Amino acid sequence: MPVPPSVAALERLAARSWRGLEEAPYGDWLLRAGGGFTGRANSVLVLGDPPADLPDAVDAVTHWYTRRGLQPRAQVPGPGNEEADAAFDAAGWAHHDEVLVLTAPLTGWAETAVQVSLAPTPDDAWLAGYRYRGTPLPPVAAAVLANADEPVFAAVRCDPEPAPLAAVARGVLVDGWLCVTAVTVDERHRRRGLATAVMAALGAWARDRDGHSCLLQVAQENTPALALYARLGFTEHHRYHYRLGPQA
Repeated sequence: MPVPPSVAALERLAARSWRGLEEAPYGDWLLRAGGGFTGRANSVLVLGDPPADLPDAVDAVTHWYTRRGLQPRAQVPGPGNEEADAAFDAAGWAHHDEVLVLTAPLTGWAETAVQVSLAPTPDDAWLAGYRYRGTPLPPVAAAVLANADEPVFAAVRCDPEPAPLAAVARGVLVDGWLCVTAVTVDERHRRRGLATAVMAALGAWARDRDGHSCLLQVAQENTPALALYARLGFTEHHRYHYRLGPQA
């Protein structure tokens, strides 16, 4: 794998794979809104410097989100953004979630016998199979999921329709990096290697397009997922957390 990029470079790359439906630069920061679906699509990405002093920048971010009926939220990667994080803290924004950003080379991922289908858009079965934080998707989710350059949607079906899919995942290739999200395995089909299968299929798809590395984000408390990705050779690159402002 090439020399790992900086925290800022990797976060900007990842942001291109999971976008808000509305985005606006604020100095070096990136404001994003996506109807409330997912933290990344509805938070300001805090990297570099805003165009104002930090207390005023926090106020401007607050107003931007409240005007859209969203709870103000900031995604704060580290290390490197401690002063901004302290400014959000001083304004009363709560610390929320700790997320690990993992990376691995796209080598050594053995293909499995599991049949994985790949599609350029998510159909109704795929959308029903993706359980964001264990819950069904809101209507806006389909637009957020499709809002990237040539995403691919992986699916595994073990039972005939209309039974739900056994596993799903999403991939986007950005500058040689496969950004994987939405890995979900139905409870009835867990511990059968299906997550490994969809990762292998996405990895092969990316290598065919000159992909060299993979990145993904995992909540710190998601022990089973961390164990899976460790077996695939992933290591921690950095972390980020959210700051939550007052409810709109």
